[in-house]
Amino acid sequence: MYMAYGWPQVIPLEQGLCPSQQRIIYFKVINRLFLAVSPSHLELWSSSQHKVRLGKYKRDAESLEREGENIQAVWSPDTKLIAILTTSFFLHIFKVQFSEKRIQIGGKQPSGLFLANITLVLSEQVPFADKELTVSNFVSDNKHMLLGLSNGSLYSISWKGEFYGAFEINPYSRDSSDASISPHSLGNGFASGRASSGSVSNHNITRKTAIVQLELCLPMRLLFVLYSDGQLVSCSVSKRGLKQVEYIKPEKKLGSDDAVCTSVASDQQILAVGTRRGVVELYNLAESASLIRSVSLSDWGYSMDETGPVSCIAWTPDNSAFAVGWKLRGLTVWSVSGCRLMSTIRQIGLSLSSPKVKPKQDCKFEALMNGTSLMQWDEYGYKLYVIEEESLERVIAFSFGKCCLSRGVSGKTYVRQVIYGEDRLLVVQSEDNDELRILHLNLPGSYISQNWPVQHVAASKDGMHLAVAGLHGLILYDIQLKKWRVFGDITQEQKIQCKGLLWLGKIVVVCNYIDSSNT
Repeated sequence: MYMAYGWPQVIPLEQGLCPSQQRIIYFKVINRLFLAVSPSHLELWSSSQHKVRLGKYKRDAESLEREGENIQAVWSPDTKLIAILTTSFFLHIFKVQFSEKRIQIGGKQPSGLFLANITLVLSEQVPFADKELTVSNFVSDNKHMLLGLSNGSLYSISWKGEFYGAFEINPYSRDSSDASISPHSLGNGFASGRASSGSVSNHNITRKTAIVQLELCLPMRLLFVLYSDGQLVSCSVSKRGLKQVEYIKPEKKLGSDDAVCTSVASDQQILAVGTRRGVVELYNLAESASLIRSVSLSDWGYSMDETGPVSCIAWTPDNSAFAVGWKLRGLTVWSVSGCRLMSTIRQIGLSLSSPKVKPKQDCKFEALMNGTSLMQWDEYGYKLYVIEEESLERVIAFSFGKCCLSRGVSGKTYVRQVIYGEDRLLVVQSEDNDELRILHLNLPGSYISQNWPVQHVAASKDGMHLAVAGLHGLILYDIQLKKWRVFGDITQEQKIQCKGLLWLGKIVVVCNYIDSSNT
């Protein structure tokens, strides 16, 4: 279970050159880094213990006038390349390289952060024949990227800047097995030696609807294509990824024809579909995409008039919870089972009519009052990074804690419940007056600065001793004495990579991973 705590952290972004779009167009968190792309510049930040800007690239006024503002972007899975498409359909590919210059945060030990150099390695106009096209987001694997177009086509580009042209899928075939992909050249068609799928029979597509979002799930070999009329189609993808576009086959339609965004949890094989009604529907992809449940704020007294349609969905790394952002106001985090874990929208009573809040009073203290534009969890599930609608100025980071197992081997429930965050423990215990109190236990700086973040926590049978493991080593806490015990030998500490933690009486059992022998 996830629990939000503390005030959200605000990470300031630089102002660009008076862009016409007052919004961040792309936001992504990978490998302890996050990338924010605005219409005129991009910034690369550390998303580890210290939030520091590592590099940036600002386009000049001449470039913006000649090639247009940034409208779509994608970051390669290996974080080495960034592709950006402009309003005049210029493709810019940037290379990210880390210098040997280490950033000093403070203290004796240098941080593991290095300054980044972002350089433009390619700038070329995409050969679209129709200049009136609009484009969807990019999806990519390590070699290729796909873009959805407003004429219903998909456009394929390699990370080397090779334009392979457009191709169409036919989601409106009567039988999905009869659905086909037909080449549909926009400018240069299938260039760079790629064979077109001429042997595949062509079907007349009776209606061409704009593609507004693509969602790629490589582990499940699925591509989800969302159209502007609210239809969502799942397509199978070759095991070689996006390289073989002729193997992208429409499989089935999903949702209730009013979808506006979608996100897939690959581990749980669950598809979350956000709708114009402000409702999120969960589908079980392992069981013929059957509807599991729907979640919305209507049960909490908020109508769609208050929140607007769903704007974005983001799954936690373990796929046990997901965050939902709305176009007009706020965000909420739900568990897969439908439990509301956190909400920025203030709850005033539980009447079925919408609880109206006077804008000039409480609302000015409510986060994301203008709506949610983009969201991403960090790779550990401790931070939810959020971009507010029509905002270029900042990233908001919400802190989350996770519950450690409340039962030991004996099955006895502890008096105290322990929740752990990235650098602390939150011990929840009841007072004599039946009030709950949360005790913040900050881990020793000497340990957590080298071994951030917390990975495992276990409590002894009597609940008086806690064992905590970060990336390396192990530390113990005595609740009665209020003292930490750490390794005296840092070499021993670094030899421990804890993958599991357990108390057996007074003994701490560690499942340890050894790099050298992969055991």
